[in-house]
Amino acid sequence: LQSFPSALCTPPRINDPYMSSASSIIRPSLSSFLHARSSLPPHLSVGFVPTMGALHSGHVSLLQAAAAENDVVIGSIFVNPKQFGPGEDFESYPRSMSSDASRMSSAGASLIFTPTIESMYPPSHSTYVDPRLGESTPEGRSRPGFFTGVSTVVVKLLNIVRPTRAYFGQKDAVQCSVVRRVVKDLNIPADVVVVPTVREPDGLAMSSRNAYLTDEGRSAAPVVYRSLVAGEAAWVEGLGGGGGCVPAGRIVSAVRAVLDAEPMVTEVQYVSLDDNDTMTPVDVAGADVDLCLSVAVKCGGVRLIDNIVLGKER
Repeated sequence: LQSFPSALCTPPRINDPYMSSASSIIRPSLSSFLHARSSLPPHLSVGFVPTMGALHSGHVSLLQAAAAENDVVIGSIFVNPKQFGPGEDFESYPRSMSSDASRMSSAGASLIFTPTIESMYPPSHSTYVDPRLGESTPEGRSRPGFFTGVSTVVVKLLNIVRPTRAYFGQKDAVQCSVVRRVVKDLNIPADVVVVPTVREPDGLAMSSRNAYLTDEGRSAAPVVYRSLVAGEAAWVEGLGGGGGCVPAGRIVSAVRAVLDAEPMVTEVQYVSLDDNDTMTPVDVAGADVDLCLSVAVKCGGVRLIDNIVLGKER
């Protein structure tokens, strides 16, 4: 298995006059947040980490990356109803505002925006961002409307926070590509920074939804990452044959073989090999283009997604 980041140590907090305790840096209303944001000197760089809460070490790695590259770190905690479809887990999604705010503050956040649904989507709200890129991907087809909800809330948050840089995790690879495209197409003056996936010691990608797994499901869940490693091995082996490229079908088959051997995997929603920038499917995988090998499964009744990057960045 490749080496991968695990829970990272908490760095020193940013030395600025705007940060004290977690409770004192929370701004639940739009007006109070905008007032605090306007008080920051304009020459300071601002790193922004948007989250839905239920923080884990993957979120901490985003906050730490933001703290390392910016003068001030702003986080947000908002469970966005617009990215949940009918029958999905909006009502049951883990919520732990107090502990999340404390962890966010400890990881370096100077200001935390915790808006209400009513402030983000008042009754008059009628404008949505339609990212054609995301909706055409396997993930978009699996969750209709998801990327419209994600893109809309990200654009709203970027307009409110006005960061220098915004940080997202590679685990949500399609989301990262969609956000990059939306920011570029809409000329939003912020850099999108993608941070490597943080994994448990057994390879399972950290996710707030891992809390839904039963003990049996949790024991089986690392098969998702192992399947991707098998796909990578098929790619490396194929390149070693001297042909210069490997059929995508061979890589996908290697992933599916591992997943199909695990009884707790009751559904493979997709295995996809795509250009890592455009998220368009590819027929062959060479060594000179970054490709995203991604998967979505139901394991123990819980939907899990994961991906690895093949190519130059690998």
